[in-house]
Amino acid sequence: MNEINVVDTAASPSDAGAKSLKVLVTGAQLAPEATELLTKNGIETIYADGYSGSDNLANIAKTNAVDAILVRQGQINDQVISASKQLRVIAKHGSGVDNIDLDAATSHNIPVLRALAANAQSVAELAITLSVTLMKDIGTLSDTVKRGAWPKTKYVGRDLAGAKFGIIGFGEIGRRTAKLAQGLGMETIAYDPFADDADGTRVSRDLSEVLAQSDIVSLHCPLSPQTHHLINAGRFKAMKPTAFIVNTSRGAVIDEAALLEALKNGGIAGAALDSFEQEPPSPDHPFWALPNLIATPHVGGASRSALRNMALQSAQHIVDVLTGTPFDRRALANQNLDQN
Repeated sequence: MNEINVVDTAASPSDAGAKSLKVLVTGAQLAPEATELLTKNGIETIYADGYSGSDNLANIAKTNAVDAILVRQGQINDQVISASKQLRVIAKHGSGVDNIDLDAATSHNIPVLRALAANAQSVAELAITLSVTLMKDIGTLSDTVKRGAWPKTKYVGRDLAGAKFGIIGFGEIGRRTAKLAQGLGMETIAYDPFADDADGTRVSRDLSEVLAQSDIVSLHCPLSPQTHHLINAGRFKAMKPTAFIVNTSRGAVIDEAALLEALKNGGIAGAALDSFEQEPPSPDHPFWALPNLIATPHVGGASRSALRNMALQSAQHIVDVLTGTPFDRRALANQNLDQN
Protein backbone atom coordinates (compact mmCIF):
# COMPACT_ATOMS: atom_id res chain seq x y z
CA MET A 1 0.00 0.00 0.00
CA ASN A 2 1.21 3.54 -0.71
CA GLU A 3 -0.38 5.20 2.26
CA ILE A 4 0.89 4.99 5.81
CA ASN A 5 -1.02 4.46 8.98
CA VAL A 6 0.27 6.50 11.91
CA VAL A 7 -0.95 5.35 15.31
CA ASP A 8 -0.23 5.75 18.98
CA THR A 9 1.60 9.07 18.68
CA ALA A 10 2.81 10.41 22.00
CA ALA A 11 5.09 13.25 22.98
CA SER A 12 8.28 12.31 24.78
CA PRO A 13 7.50 11.95 28.47
CA SER A 14 10.65 13.88 29.34
CA ASP A 15 10.16 16.84 27.03
CA ALA A 16 6.82 17.63 25.43
CA GLY A 17 8.49 20.05 23.03
CA ALA A 18 11.11 17.63 21.78
CA LYS A 19 11.03 16.00 18.38
CA SER A 20 8.92 12.85 18.45
CA LEU A 21 10.86 9.67 17.82
CA LYS A 22 9.49 7.52 15.02
CA VAL A 23 9.59 3.81 14.18
CA LEU A 24 8.60 2.36 10.81
CA VAL A 25 6.89 -1.03 11.17
CA THR A 26 6.97 -3.05 7.95
CA GLY A 27 3.89 -5.21 8.21
CA ALA A 28 0.80 -5.86 10.26
CA GLN A 29 -0.05 -4.11 13.50
CA LEU A 30 2.00 -5.06 16.54
CA ALA A 31 0.69 -6.74 19.66
CA PRO A 32 -0.96 -4.10 21.88
CA GLU A 33 1.63 -4.53 24.64
CA ALA A 34 4.43 -3.59 22.22
CA THR A 35 2.55 -0.57 20.91
CA GLU A 36 1.97 0.56 24.49
CA LEU A 37 5.67 0.17 25.31
CA LEU A 38 6.66 2.32 22.34
CA THR A 39 4.04 4.96 23.12
CA LYS A 40 5.09 5.23 26.76
CA ASN A 41 8.59 6.03 25.56
CA GLY A 42 7.44 8.77 23.21
CA ILE A 43 7.89 6.75 20.04
CA GLU A 44 5.45 7.32 17.19
CA THR A 45 4.53 4.20 15.20
CA ILE A 46 4.23 4.30 11.40
CA TYR A 47 2.92 1.23 9.57
CA ALA A 48 3.66 0.27 5.98
CA ASP A 49 3.00 -2.82 3.90
CA GLY A 50 6.26 -4.75 3.94
CA TYR A 51 5.41 -6.40 0.63
CA SER A 52 4.96 -3.07 -1.14
CA GLY A 53 8.63 -2.93 -2.16
CA SER A 54 11.87 -1.37 -0.99
CA ASP A 55 11.26 1.82 -2.99
CA ASN A 56 8.08 2.49 -1.04
CA LEU A 57 9.66 1.65 2.31
CA ALA A 58 12.61 3.93 1.58
CA ASN A 59 10.27 6.77 0.64
CA ILE A 60 8.29 6.39 3.88
CA ALA A 61 11.48 6.19 5.95
CA LYS A 62 12.86 9.33 4.31
CA THR A 63 9.61 11.33 4.39
CA ASN A 64 9.10 10.61 8.09
CA ALA A 65 12.79 10.76 9.09
CA VAL A 66 12.37 7.56 11.09
CA ASP A 67 14.66 6.77 14.01
CA ALA A 68 14.05 3.01 13.92
CA ILE A 69 12.71 0.26 11.68
CA LEU A 70 10.84 -2.71 13.11
CA VAL A 71 10.96 -5.38 10.42
CA ARG A 72 8.17 -7.88 9.92
CA GLN A 73 8.17 -8.28 6.13
CA GLY A 74 9.93 -6.74 3.16
CA GLN A 75 13.48 -6.36 1.93
CA ILE A 76 15.44 -3.91 4.04
CA ASN A 77 18.28 -3.09 1.69
CA ASP A 78 20.78 -0.23 1.61
CA GLN A 79 18.23 2.01 -0.10
CA VAL A 80 15.87 1.65 2.86
CA ILE A 81 18.60 1.79 5.50
CA SER A 82 20.19 4.95 4.11
CA ALA A 83 16.88 6.73 3.44
CA SER A 84 16.59 8.34 6.87
CA LYS A 85 19.57 10.16 8.31
CA GLN A 86 17.93 9.74 11.73
CA LEU A 87 17.96 5.93 11.66
CA ARG A 88 19.67 4.46 14.72
CA VAL A 89 18.40 0.89 15.08
CA ILE A 90 16.74 -1.94 13.15
CA ALA A 91 14.83 -4.58 15.13
CA LYS A 92 13.55 -7.85 13.64
CA HIS A 93 10.15 -9.17 14.65
CA GLY A 94 11.62 -12.69 14.78
CA SER A 95 15.02 -14.33 14.55
CA GLY A 96 15.71 -14.59 10.81
CA VAL A 97 17.49 -11.57 9.34
CA ASP A 98 18.00 -12.76 5.76
CA ASN A 99 15.75 -9.93 4.50
CA ILE A 100 17.98 -7.28 6.09
CA ASP A 101 21.25 -6.16 4.48
CA LEU A 102 23.55 -6.58 7.47
CA ASP A 103 26.59 -5.19 5.64
CA ALA A 104 24.68 -2.03 4.77
CA ALA A 105 23.49 -1.65 8.35
CA THR A 106 27.03 -2.11 9.64
CA SER A 107 28.39 0.45 7.18
CA HIS A 108 25.92 2.97 8.64
CA ASN A 109 26.82 1.88 12.20
CA ILE A 110 23.26 0.67 12.85
CA PRO A 111 22.70 -2.35 15.10
CA VAL A 112 20.33 -5.03 13.84
CA LEU A 113 18.70 -6.77 16.80
CA ARG A 114 16.78 -10.05 16.69
CA ALA A 115 14.03 -11.38 18.93
CA LEU A 116 15.75 -14.33 20.58
CA ALA A 117 13.76 -17.59 20.82
CA ALA A 118 10.53 -15.59 20.99
CA ASN A 119 8.77 -17.82 18.45
CA ALA A 120 10.74 -21.04 19.01
CA GLN A 121 7.92 -23.07 20.56
CA SER A 122 5.38 -21.92 18.00
CA VAL A 123 7.62 -22.87 15.05
CA ALA A 124 8.50 -26.20 16.64
CA GLU A 125 4.82 -27.01 17.12
CA LEU A 126 4.02 -26.26 13.49
CA ALA A 127 6.96 -28.39 12.32
CA ILE A 128 5.61 -31.34 14.29
CA THR A 129 2.03 -30.68 13.16
CA LEU A 130 3.10 -30.70 9.51
CA SER A 131 5.20 -33.82 10.07
CA VAL A 132 2.28 -35.72 11.60
CA THR A 133 -0.03 -34.48 8.84
CA LEU A 134 2.33 -35.88 6.21
CA MET A 135 3.07 -39.15 7.98
CA LYS A 136 -0.63 -39.83 8.60
CA ASP A 137 -1.71 -38.79 5.06
CA ILE A 138 -4.23 -36.33 6.50
CA GLY A 139 -4.38 -34.12 3.40
CA THR A 140 -4.86 -37.01 0.98
CA LEU A 141 -7.42 -38.79 3.15
CA SER A 142 -9.39 -35.60 3.71
CA ASP A 143 -9.54 -34.84 -0.01
CA THR A 144 -10.57 -38.42 -0.77
CA VAL A 145 -13.42 -38.42 1.72
CA LYS A 146 -14.60 -35.00 0.50
CA ARG A 147 -14.81 -36.41 -3.02
CA GLY A 148 -17.24 -39.06 -1.77
CA ALA A 149 -14.88 -42.03 -1.47
CA TRP A 150 -14.34 -44.10 1.66
CA PRO A 151 -10.90 -45.80 1.58
CA LYS A 152 -11.12 -47.36 5.05
CA THR A 153 -10.68 -50.97 3.89
CA LYS A 154 -7.65 -50.22 1.70
CA TYR A 155 -5.70 -47.68 3.71
CA VAL A 156 -2.59 -48.73 5.65
CA GLY A 157 -0.90 -45.94 7.58
CA ARG A 158 2.50 -45.29 9.10
CA ASP A 159 3.60 -45.38 12.72
CA LEU A 160 5.14 -42.30 14.30
CA ALA A 161 6.67 -44.33 17.11
CA GLY A 162 9.99 -45.68 15.94
CA ALA A 163 10.29 -43.34 12.95
CA LYS A 164 13.56 -41.44 12.62
CA PHE A 165 13.19 -37.67 12.76
CA GLY A 166 16.07 -35.71 11.19
CA ILE A 167 16.67 -32.11 12.23
CA ILE A 168 18.78 -29.79 10.08
CA GLY A 169 19.99 -27.01 12.37
CA PHE A 170 20.08 -27.80 16.07
CA GLY A 171 19.48 -24.39 17.58
CA GLU A 172 16.68 -23.42 19.95
CA ILE A 173 13.89 -24.25 17.49
CA GLY A 174 15.53 -27.47 16.40
CA ARG A 175 15.97 -28.60 20.00
CA ARG A 176 12.36 -27.89 20.87
CA THR A 177 11.20 -29.72 17.78
CA ALA A 178 13.34 -32.70 18.75
CA LYS A 179 11.73 -32.87 22.19
CA LEU A 180 8.25 -32.82 20.68
CA ALA A 181 9.20 -35.56 18.22
CA GLN A 182 10.61 -37.66 21.05
CA GLY A 183 7.35 -37.23 22.92
CA LEU A 184 5.62 -38.97 20.02
CA GLY A 185 8.05 -41.86 20.21
CA MET A 186 10.30 -40.83 17.32
CA GLU A 187 14.07 -41.22 17.35
CA THR A 188 15.87 -37.94 16.71
CA ILE A 189 19.10 -37.23 14.88
CA ALA A 190 20.41 -33.81 13.90
CA TYR A 191 22.86 -32.20 11.53
CA ASP A 192 24.68 -29.11 12.75
CA PRO A 193 28.27 -28.02 12.09
CA PHE A 194 28.63 -26.53 15.57
CA ALA A 195 26.11 -27.99 18.06
CA ASP A 196 26.71 -31.00 20.27
CA ASP A 197 24.56 -33.96 21.31
CA ALA A 198 21.79 -32.93 23.71
CA ASP A 199 18.64 -34.27 25.35
CA GLY A 200 18.70 -37.63 23.59
CA THR A 201 19.51 -36.28 20.12
CA ARG A 202 22.74 -37.33 18.43
CA VAL A 203 24.29 -34.54 16.35
CA SER A 204 26.16 -35.50 13.20
CA ARG A 205 28.55 -33.37 11.17
CA ASP A 206 27.54 -35.34 8.06
CA LEU A 207 24.42 -34.01 6.38
CA SER A 208 24.20 -36.94 3.98
CA GLU A 209 24.09 -39.36 6.92
CA VAL A 210 21.13 -37.58 8.48
CA LEU A 211 19.27 -37.34 5.18
CA ALA A 212 19.82 -41.02 4.38
CA GLN A 213 18.57 -42.25 7.76
CA SER A 214 15.57 -40.00 8.32
CA ASP A 215 11.91 -40.74 7.68
CA ILE A 216 11.18 -37.05 8.20
CA VAL A 217 13.64 -34.22 7.56
CA SER A 218 12.76 -30.96 9.33
CA LEU A 219 14.67 -27.79 8.42
CA HIS A 220 15.61 -25.34 11.17
CA CYS A 221 18.73 -23.59 9.91
CA PRO A 222 19.03 -19.87 9.16
CA LEU A 223 19.35 -18.69 5.56
CA SER A 224 22.91 -17.67 4.73
CA PRO A 225 25.23 -18.01 1.74
CA GLN A 226 26.24 -21.38 3.19
CA THR A 227 22.68 -22.68 3.51
CA HIS A 228 21.20 -21.22 0.31
CA HIS A 229 19.85 -24.25 -1.61
CA LEU A 230 21.41 -26.51 0.99
CA ILE A 231 18.75 -29.06 0.08
CA ASN A 232 19.29 -29.51 -3.65
CA ALA A 233 18.90 -32.29 -6.22
CA GLY A 234 21.84 -34.22 -4.80
CA ARG A 235 20.48 -33.99 -1.27
CA PHE A 236 17.07 -35.27 -2.36
CA LYS A 237 18.76 -38.27 -3.95
CA ALA A 238 20.35 -39.02 -0.57
CA MET A 239 16.90 -39.26 1.07
CA LYS A 240 14.69 -42.32 1.23
CA PRO A 241 11.95 -42.36 -1.43
CA THR A 242 9.53 -42.93 1.46
CA ALA A 243 10.76 -39.87 3.40
CA PHE A 244 9.15 -36.48 3.87
CA ILE A 245 10.65 -32.99 4.17
CA VAL A 246 9.26 -30.14 6.27
CA ASN A 247 10.47 -26.55 5.96
CA THR A 248 9.57 -24.01 8.65
CA SER A 249 12.84 -22.08 8.26
CA ARG A 250 13.43 -20.05 5.07
CA GLY A 251 12.24 -20.95 1.59
CA ALA A 252 15.60 -20.59 -0.15
CA VAL A 253 17.18 -23.29 2.02
CA ILE A 254 15.47 -25.63 -0.48
CA ASP A 255 16.08 -25.55 -4.22
CA GLU A 256 12.41 -25.43 -5.24
CA ALA A 257 13.07 -26.69 -8.77
CA ALA A 258 14.83 -29.73 -7.35
CA LEU A 259 12.02 -30.29 -4.84
CA LEU A 260 9.44 -30.14 -7.61
CA GLU A 261 11.24 -32.88 -9.52
CA ALA A 262 11.70 -35.03 -6.41
CA LEU A 263 7.98 -34.82 -5.62
CA LYS A 264 6.86 -35.46 -9.19
CA ASN A 265 9.20 -38.38 -9.80
CA GLY A 266 8.94 -40.18 -6.46
CA GLY A 267 12.35 -39.15 -5.19
CA ILE A 268 10.67 -38.42 -1.86
CA ALA A 269 7.17 -39.13 -0.60
CA GLY A 270 6.02 -35.62 0.20
CA ALA A 271 6.75 -32.16 1.54
CA ALA A 272 5.23 -29.50 3.78
CA LEU A 273 6.36 -25.91 3.28
CA ASP A 274 5.71 -22.93 5.51
CA SER A 275 8.11 -20.70 3.57
CA PHE A 276 9.01 -20.16 -0.07
CA GLU A 277 11.80 -18.61 -2.11
CA GLN A 278 9.39 -15.91 -3.26
CA GLU A 279 6.71 -14.76 -0.86
CA PRO A 280 3.92 -14.75 -1.52
CA PRO A 281 4.45 -17.42 -4.19
CA SER A 282 2.73 -16.97 -7.53
CA PRO A 283 -0.87 -18.26 -7.87
CA ASP A 284 0.22 -20.52 -10.75
CA HIS A 285 3.21 -22.04 -8.94
CA PRO A 286 3.69 -25.64 -10.14
CA PHE A 287 3.66 -26.80 -6.52
CA TRP A 288 -0.11 -26.30 -6.37
CA ALA A 289 -0.74 -29.17 -8.77
CA LEU A 290 1.08 -31.68 -6.53
CA PRO A 291 -1.07 -33.91 -4.30
CA ASN A 292 1.91 -34.74 -2.06
CA LEU A 293 2.66 -31.15 -1.01
CA ILE A 294 1.16 -29.21 1.88
CA ALA A 295 1.57 -25.43 2.08
CA THR A 296 1.05 -22.86 4.84
CA PRO A 297 1.66 -19.08 4.50
CA HIS A 298 4.81 -18.62 6.64
CA VAL A 299 2.89 -18.69 9.91
CA GLY A 300 5.20 -20.83 12.05
CA GLY A 301 5.78 -17.95 14.43
CA ALA A 302 2.22 -16.61 14.35
CA SER A 303 0.79 -18.01 17.56
CA ARG A 304 -0.59 -15.51 20.07
CA SER A 305 2.26 -15.98 22.53
CA ALA A 306 4.93 -15.88 19.81
CA LEU A 307 3.54 -12.69 18.24
CA ARG A 308 3.42 -11.05 21.65
CA ASN A 309 6.95 -12.16 22.56
CA MET A 310 8.44 -11.08 19.23
CA ALA A 311 6.70 -7.71 19.30
CA LEU A 312 7.73 -6.98 22.88
CA GLN A 313 11.34 -7.98 22.34
CA SER A 314 11.71 -5.96 19.16
CA ALA A 315 9.99 -2.94 20.72
CA GLN A 316 12.22 -3.20 23.78
CA HIS A 317 15.32 -3.29 21.57
CA ILE A 318 14.19 -0.07 19.90
CA VAL A 319 13.41 1.62 23.20
CA ASP A 320 16.81 0.60 24.60
CA VAL A 321 18.79 2.01 21.69
CA LEU A 322 16.76 5.22 21.34
CA THR A 323 16.93 5.93 25.08
CA GLY A 324 20.62 5.10 25.39
CA THR A 325 20.09 1.94 27.45
CA PRO A 326 22.56 -0.93 26.80
CA PHE A 327 20.86 -3.62 24.72
CA ASP A 328 21.25 -7.38 24.96
CA ARG A 329 24.26 -8.05 22.75
CA ARG A 330 23.25 -11.68 22.25
CA ALA A 331 20.54 -10.29 19.99
CA LEU A 332 23.00 -8.42 17.74
CA ALA A 333 22.85 -9.88 14.22
CA ASN A 334 25.66 -7.82 12.69
CA GLN A 335 28.33 -9.03 15.09
CA ASN A 336 31.05 -7.13 13.20
CA LEU A 337 29.44 -3.81 14.13
CA ASP A 338 32.10 -3.18 16.78
CA GLN A 339 34.77 -3.44 14.09
CA ASN A 340 33.20 -0.69 12.01
